[in-house]
Amino acid sequence: MKKYIVILIVIIAAAGIYFFTRGSSSNIEVNQGENLTPTANGEVDIDTARREPDEADKIGEKETVLGKSVQEREIIAYNYGDGDRKLLFIGGIHGGYSWNTALVAYELMDYLEKNPNAVPDNIKVTVVPVLNPDGLNKIVGTSGVFAKADVKLSGEATVPGRFNANNVDLNRNFDCDWQSEGVWQSQSVDGGSQPFSEPESQAIKNYIETNEPNAVVVWYSAAGGVYASSCHNDVLPETDTILNTYSKASGYKAYKNFDYYAITGDMVNWLAKNNIPAISVLLTTHADTEWSKNRAGVDALMKYYAEKASE
Repeated sequence: MKKYIVILIVIIAAAGIYFFTRGSSSNIEVNQGENLTPTANGEVDIDTARREPDEADKIGEKETVLGKSVQEREIIAYNYGDGDRKLLFIGGIHGGYSWNTALVAYELMDYLEKNPNAVPDNIKVTVVPVLNPDGLNKIVGTSGVFAKADVKLSGEATVPGRFNANNVDLNRNFDCDWQSEGVWQSQSVDGGSQPFSEPESQAIKNYIETNEPNAVVVWYSAAGGVYASSCHNDVLPETDTILNTYSKASGYKAYKNFDYYAITGDMVNWLAKNNIPAISVLLTTHADTEWSKNRAGVDALMKYYAEKASE
């Protein structure tokens, strides 16, 4: 009788160990995915839950919402690579008037998506394709991805798209020589009630001050050239370097200053005021992205900063 009691105790103990082990294993799998959103039926995707924690943490890092426009459209930054050297590219500050500056930014994003190895290991590239989504929407009918064929207006008809929904020229709303009434070519434009009065310029200001990029490239149109930045502090040596690096690779002529007419509240000049190297790349027309030229310029900057980081 005692023999059977001992055998029964052994069987019960073995069963207890088995179920305890199964439960612990199940808890480990669920804990790895505890921050994941359940599916519609309330279950967690186990394949996703089994990812390594550092891999799962990268979910959602590619896109960063910087803020919203006057009409509540999101201003989004897209990130490629995770190196310490940060390069920031900005398009669409003049919305639908210079829609090709947004399109060249989208072409850069396509290039980086298809060629992830183009971004060196020690570099992080951030692209803000549309800084003025309300202005782009006025002309293109969308504030997101579009094709050249989607643009139905041209010439003078695109001018309203230069401004945000408050009719402010965003490139007159930054804190370098700011004035409430700015100039664009031969006409007056609204520079806002004060520097950074507009949600779009405030959003990019906050992002730049938080992330401290090593260099910034802003696309404009149309003149055909690469222009340095300064705000009464001369051209920074690093700005001069990236000016000539981009110019040599792309074939655009390099200019130390923009002197066609006086500019107040300019974005790249505000960057210079804060000792951030920045250049303006002015596409030659309002209709072409000149992608091959700009790809060469971007590649040259990435190579320069990759080599600089490894020194």
